Amino acid sequence: MTTRLFHLSDVHFGVEDRAALEAVERAVAQEKPDAVLCTGDLTQRAKHSEYEAAAKWFESLGVPVVLDPGNHDMPYYNLWERFSDPYKRYRRLNGRVGGALVSDDVVLVPLKTTVRAQPRLPWSDGIITRSALGETLDRLARLREDPRSVIVTAHHPLLGAEGKGKNPTIGGARAFEAIAAAGADAVISGHIHVPFDGVREFGGLSLRTIGTGTLSTRLRHGAPPSYRVITCERGGKIASELREVATSIAPA
Repeated sequence: MTTRLFHLSDVHFGVEDRAALEAVERAVAQEKPDAVLCTGDLTQRAKHSEYEAAAKWFESLGVPVVLDPGNHDMPYYNLWERFSDPYKRYRRLNGRVGGALVSDDVVLVPLKTTVRAQPRLPWSDGIITRSALGETLDRLARLREDPRSVIVTAHHPLLGAEGKGKNPTIGGARAFEAIAAAGADAVISGHIHVPFDGVREFGGLSLRTIGTGTLSTRLRHGAPPSYRVITCERGGKIASELREVATSIAPA
């Protein structure tokens, strides 16, 4: 048996690429994946209108949906709400369209990499707090003897690009080591709008890291819009297929 996931990220409703979304819609309708997973940046500015557009789109897919929040999913213009209840709008969306994946082959464990504010600029980069990591590690500990493949989901990559200097995700290296030591088979993420897939090593530990691109008009480094099809079996067997989709937007 296998479980097939469509992994999306960085849809950025408000500046979404309609052609890319239509390509995903067609693929979902034809192939009926077991779930669609979106690892954050569901909206561009966390406006109510953008969240409503996201809700309608995810509802239209007709398959289970699993969501993670991204740095763009906290209010930009309502600072009171950002500091008092930054995930209120995200929770409303998740309550409307999101859920948990139930599978005999794979289990998804979320890791929160966003905070309402941080002591540096830009605020878009990731921070993994000790409490957020602790919650993820507690769940991984309960899965130690589980035969299913275990995938940690996050918005920000845990490590920076190889050979690119400082890691932009504060606490990411610590999280990478802890998650690898806890027995996870892979961590999947988004944020950088450029896909990647490979085994990374840090602190003497190794872990497969998988990222997908954006489905928005905010293209980077020549990478076109993309999503992944991730096929999972028990025992850590995870296959990943990158699907690039046509767009009329010129990459930056």
